[in-house]
Amino acid sequence: MPLSKQLFSLLLFCLLLGCASSPLNRRQVMIFSDADMAQRGQQQYEQMRQEVPLSTDSRDIDYVRCVANYVINALDANQRGSYLWEVTVFDNEQANAFALPGGKIGVYNGLLGVAVNQHQLAAVIAHEVGHVLANHSNERASQSTLRNIGVRVAQIAGVDDSTLEVIDYGTQLGLFLPFNRIQETEADSIGVVLMANAGFDPDQTIYLWENMRDSAGPRPPEIISTHPSPDSRIRELRELMTAANALQEAANRRGINPDCQP
Repeated sequence: MPLSKQLFSLLLFCLLLGCASSPLNRRQVMIFSDADMAQRGQQQYEQMRQEVPLSTDSRDIDYVRCVANYVINALDANQRGSYLWEVTVFDNEQANAFALPGGKIGVYNGLLGVAVNQHQLAAVIAHEVGHVLANHSNERASQSTLRNIGVRVAQIAGVDDSTLEVIDYGTQLGLFLPFNRIQETEADSIGVVLMANAGFDPDQTIYLWENMRDSAGPRPPEIISTHPSPDSRIRELRELMTAANALQEAANRRGINPDCQP
């Protein structure tokens, strides 16, 4: 079989066998196993721990782990047991955090100047855990692999370089950038439910994104950004507040009342 047909067959095979659904019932294409993604997450986590300074402030570390533990404990038993959860605080001025496949959570201590209380920090951590629960890393890695296969098929088919550049740019704008924005919105939705089930105040997500908006520099137009604008996030989060507040009240009645002190 010619190489171009082999690549096309591989692309079709991946699309047919890699179908899954996110926690919000959005169809996903994922071609890597959970074990493979967990191994990748572990490798990236260890690399970051070697390359980025670790915080030595025991108060910050205890505070972040306190908040993260409440979020993790709000997961169902299967979600808690499917990952080896671990939390690291990095000494870096960026207002950022992440969660990698396999349950590896990282928080830069610069975030603590923007997420000004336990509820806002929980909103960020729960959002990042939402990415893990929805297998977004697998989805992005699968998209990248399939895109590379598609470009290779076009090259073998004789498509000229200028056309390939147009196709590549159009793919970024038409699929990958908006798709990443969809993932961000999905993680917001999962995260606000998770933090509420952990007993944190979901209304604080609104204040968090107002802080993010006001502390950030100039942003690119949303159409060419991988993330929704803070204003877009705030509008969508407001629509979730009634249900999320009810979840928090139920968690508080069950005796789940976080008291993590910065």
